[in-house]
Amino acid sequence: MAIPTLRSVLDRGGSLVLMSHLGRPPGTGYQPEFSLEPVAARLGELLKNVRVGFPGTDCTDDATRAAVESIQPGDVIVLENLRFHEGEKSGDPVFASRLAEYGDIYVNDAFGTAHRDHASMVAVPEAMSGRPRVAGLLLLKELHFLSEAIEHARSPFIAVLGGAKVSDKLGAIRNLLPRVDAVIIGGGMAYTFLHAQGVEVGNSLLEEDMIPEARAVLDEARDSDTRILLPVDHACAAGLDDAQGMSIEVGDIPPGRMGLDLGPESIAAAVELLLGGGTIVWNGPMGVFERPPFDEGTRAVGMAAAEATDGGATSVIGGGETAAAVDLFGLASRVSHVSTGGGASLRMLEGRSFHSVDLLDQD
Repeated sequence: MAIPTLRSVLDRGGSLVLMSHLGRPPGTGYQPEFSLEPVAARLGELLKNVRVGFPGTDCTDDATRAAVESIQPGDVIVLENLRFHEGEKSGDPVFASRLAEYGDIYVNDAFGTAHRDHASMVAVPEAMSGRPRVAGLLLLKELHFLSEAIEHARSPFIAVLGGAKVSDKLGAIRNLLPRVDAVIIGGGMAYTFLHAQGVEVGNSLLEEDMIPEARAVLDEARDSDTRILLPVDHACAAGLDDAQGMSIEVGDIPPGRMGLDLGPESIAAAVELLLGGGTIVWNGPMGVFERPPFDEGTRAVGMAAAEATDGGATSVIGGGETAAAVDLFGLASRVSHVSTGGGASLRMLEGRSFHSVDLLDQD
């Protein structure tokens, strides 16, 4: 997804010093399993006819500095994993100033980490004050779909929110509630809402401490005339590995069973609503989509979003598990936008601004 930005620079005679991270190393130095060297090799294949340099095992060592100093137009250098330095996650200005020496122009094309105040996101552009600091093409696309498209959404505006926990999605629900016409709630988080209404949920995932918040959201929805669609039936089993013991339970879920996906009535209601949508925003799967047969709800929602898009709707798919699901089902090319950032897309749905984006040139 970042290739168009890289090609734009190279095709106009520029050179690239690329910085990124892989995994969650502790910041105590080089660890081979987290090296970006295989990423640099793969990038060379994707860029075609461009040699991608990978000069050192540390992004600020002498070999790396020498490579940057000798860079020529059309060259590409990939720095070693920034998170080998503790200063990346802490936003250390000294570490950032070393990185800032490598470039004449700062380009942020890392939407997936744009919500984090790490050195590469914030301290480096701060250290490059007075030099151009711009958004890459991918970041611009993400901001368009996750901000402008939502601000100017075409009705009916439908939000689909799933995943495990209410606590993860509460900010997004609260921000979207006054803006949307309907919210479809699925996944593990649905059982906290159902329990808040007095429905028995058996052994399903339940956040007891979030029940008051769930009740408050349901009250807010009633006050704003926003429809909330909760599951009325459930694909249940004794556990994740009990596919053979799956049953459909309507209403209450009996003890010893847990809801792992939407039931057929709930799927039909969600699909009907989505097919009439003008704007669809989806973040979080409807069930344990990685484990058939508990993938039916997520698959059906994805298909409905794709069909609505075919009919002219705008569909924005949050990153992380939701992006993985639409990719698994072969639907990524049939929706308007699939975000590359799970946490970042969720933060934007919460209505938050990013310091890393605010630092970029606005003209």
